[in-house]
Amino acid sequence: MDSPWDELTLAFSRTSMFPFFDIAHYLVSVMALKRQPGAAAMAWKNPLSSWFTAMLHCFGGGILSCVLLAEPPLRFLANNTNILLASSIWYIIFFCPCDLVSQGYSFLPVQLLAAGMKEVTRTWKIVGGVTHANSYYKNGWIVMIAIGWARGAGGSIITNFEQLVKGGWKPEADEWLKMSYTAKVTLLGSVIFTFQHTKHLAVSRHNLMFLYTMFLVATKITMMITENGTVPFASFEDTVSRMLFGWQQQFSSCEKKSETKSSFNGTGSSTSKPIADASDTVKKKHTKKTE
Repeated sequence: MDSPWDELTLAFSRTSMFPFFDIAHYLVSVMALKRQPGAAAMAWKNPLSSWFTAMLHCFGGGILSCVLLAEPPLRFLANNTNILLASSIWYIIFFCPCDLVSQGYSFLPVQLLAAGMKEVTRTWKIVGGVTHANSYYKNGWIVMIAIGWARGAGGSIITNFEQLVKGGWKPEADEWLKMSYTAKVTLLGSVIFTFQHTKHLAVSRHNLMFLYTMFLVATKITMMITENGTVPFASFEDTVSRMLFGWQQQFSSCEKKSETKSSFNGTGSSTSKPIADASDTVKKKHTKKTE
């Protein structure tokens, strides 16, 4: 007989993302788009371009994973229900009278609830990406990690490409050059679920999904409440970086210390020589006087 913990985690892993969790994901994604400078004016001026950009924000991870697996990148359009749902969210956010949806979303409890539900969908996307990649490449670790990462956090990379096309791309904000917390924690989750899928991690999938999702939700809500944009495990990341990639700096510092010591020794020996010579001359003069 299963324990209450196993029953809880198993029921959680079988939770359907449609429609409530998907609505939260679309709501957070489209609101992030609307907060960009000029996005609201673009929606009124060119609704088709605004709608397509919103679909990239909502389905960017699926599009990137399809590109990496040489699948049709427009396959997301085949799911008519999700497209209609995301389009409805886009329409009421940009064109609702008196901007009621944005005003309602401005309350912190609403943002916390929507952000937490979005993080739940991230876990499902990572697991789906790892499983889907394994169907193409059996035990292909790198491919499984890449597809899980792309499915969970590929939306930001796709939107960077969209900004590049529009001419508003900024190199310092690129995910490849400066990874955000979302990209880092998604990569970590993709590695963990890949190890679990290949039987190298002795943890059941439903337990791992529950624990990882709780970690995502807790850290996201904490960052939003405290308004702290730093990565929660930045200290651990810095320690690992020093251990793995800081050897050259340690060697260079040791070489500098040895050079400074040798220079001090050299100056000491050079100064001691004239002192010894002076003492010899004094002794010679003293012997001459006595003679």
